[in-house]
Amino acid sequence: MKHKSINIKGTLLNLDKPLVMGILNVTPDSFYAGSRKQTETEIEQRIQEILAEGGKIIDIGGYSSRPDADDVSPKEEMNRLRPALQILRDHYPDIPVSVDTFRAQVALESVEVYGAALINDIAGGALDNKMYDVIAQLNTPYILMHMVGTPRTMQQHCNYHDLSGDILLYFSQRLRQLRLRGVKDIIVDPGFGFSKTLDQNYTLINHLEEFKQLEAPLLIGISRKSMLYKLLGCTPAESLNATTALHFACLQKGADILRVHDVKAAVETIQVFEKLKQTKTYPLDD
Repeated sequence: MKHKSINIKGTLLNLDKPLVMGILNVTPDSFYAGSRKQTETEIEQRIQEILAEGGKIIDIGGYSSRPDADDVSPKEEMNRLRPALQILRDHYPDIPVSVDTFRAQVALESVEVYGAALINDIAGGALDNKMYDVIAQLNTPYILMHMVGTPRTMQQHCNYHDLSGDILLYFSQRLRQLRLRGVKDIIVDPGFGFSKTLDQNYTLINHLEEFKQLEAPLLIGISRKSMLYKLLGCTPAESLNATTALHFACLQKGADILRVHDVKAAVETIQVFEKLKQTKTYPLDD
């Protein structure tokens, strides 16, 4: 059996068992208010919470990607990120840090100055033509997400000839471009909620096993998203149960990394999933 892993600064992070990436938002306007962390004390508490609950990667975002969020300059995005990056660099140097940005300039500074370990690009390189070259230069793992358009226009781009087929083609083309540049560690993210209707999100989950043919680790980001709270007529704060249910479905279909707000719930979901997978089945008594 071929083992799955990604190279994090010379150390192999094993993905044979799914792992959890904890979200640390340093934006003032993220869609889930409970995830926003502004002060150094709040940031430190969130880092400790993610680690105590079993998170293996911390994903920091300084630019909200919800459709009606304010656009911010690369300078402002970096200013938002720096306090958290400094804390992580100085006090948690062994924790893999992912920076959620579509800007090559932000990616470069985050890795070279603050030691970030991964770049998580919601635009798949489409919003900055320097991104792929910077990733190759940095030799850092890259999370390649599917989105069409920009965060402001993405919901105008939900027309597909073949939903999963079109997204697989998107990934195949970009994986080739990255690999030709020498980028080896690439994680794919189908981009739930980005350029997809509510129904398309669920269709995509039903076809998730098709992404195995890409031979790249699969990251799932569905935590408390509108595909859950709009379906149930509730708020992001009330959608943890639905998040957990879909996490289990995604694990059954091959998810390797869960990007989440609620680390403890996701870790426990993986524990239950792994137990079911490993437990032998016996014939029922006659």
